[in-house]
Amino acid sequence: MVVKSADTPSHVTDLAEVFHALRRHQMRLNPDKCVFGVSGGKFLGFMLSSRGIEANPDKCQAIIDMRSPSNLKEVQKLAGRLTALSRFLPSSFQLFKKRLGTPPVLTKPTPSLEVVLYLAVSGEAISAGLIQEQDDQQQPIYFISRVLQDVERRYQLLEKVALGLIYAARHLRQYFQSHTVVVRTDCPIAKVLRKPELAGRMMAWSIKLSEFDIHFEPRGAIKAQSLADFINELSPLGHFEDNAWTMHVDGSSNQQGSGASIILESPSGITLEQSLRFSFKTSNNQAEYEALLAGMRLAAEMGATKIVC
Repeated sequence: MVVKSADTPSHVTDLAEVFHALRRHQMRLNPDKCVFGVSGGKFLGFMLSSRGIEANPDKCQAIIDMRSPSNLKEVQKLAGRLTALSRFLPSSFQLFKKRLGTPPVLTKPTPSLEVVLYLAVSGEAISAGLIQEQDDQQQPIYFISRVLQDVERRYQLLEKVALGLIYAARHLRQYFQSHTVVVRTDCPIAKVLRKPELAGRMMAWSIKLSEFDIHFEPRGAIKAQSLADFINELSPLGHFEDNAWTMHVDGSSNQQGSGASIILESPSGITLEQSLRFSFKTSNNQAEYEALLAGMRLAAEMGATKIVC
């Protein structure tokens, strides 16, 4: 219940009228929940002041502090918060809906400008969106996607991201050859592809990508990433958090030489494997120590701050 008046004398009169009505209907008020003589306050989730009904700053701050949605539940959460504030920003909300409902028009890239690639992967599919930035606007150039095969679905998350990049490089080869390509992702794929100790398909993919002028940047505002995620129709890349990494090491020595193997797993489930061959003689214990040191160096390169062995 809100009693609003233009000035103090009329406010006393208005309160008296309200109290008479309450007494007449035998209604009671809780003094601990009543406030008198204030210029504004929160009421039913909104801010009441002399200017009128305003948006609750706590709800606005909640949207400002939100990170980019990374799954369907977070998108629904964002939509719900925007709906609660839609009465205070009708033009912006209508523009937001219009942008979501308007399919992008693909444009011809400018030869002198770099192109930006956004990747999205899930358990079932990979997709990519190629755009170009001009005058603070993102112009879509091409979108591709495909369903993962049964074997590919068992890849680690990092391998799926690398597969998405390879798939984009193959199908958008003409753009990769004629432009500098900036890949924006929160996945630490750049550090992995540049490591000389890669093996198997990751090594083959790294060699194929080396012919292009590719740079990596952390993903900022969601922008065109939302289009890549929409095409994927499933969850985008998970959010990489700086939690505990798990490391397994094994070292051995014999007459032919010594070496070690390292398995490093991130909190997001990314698994990195590295094999080492030492150029000096060691005992089994020394090989174990060298493997542990090499594993710690690998974890440091990946940005890990907490390791569980």
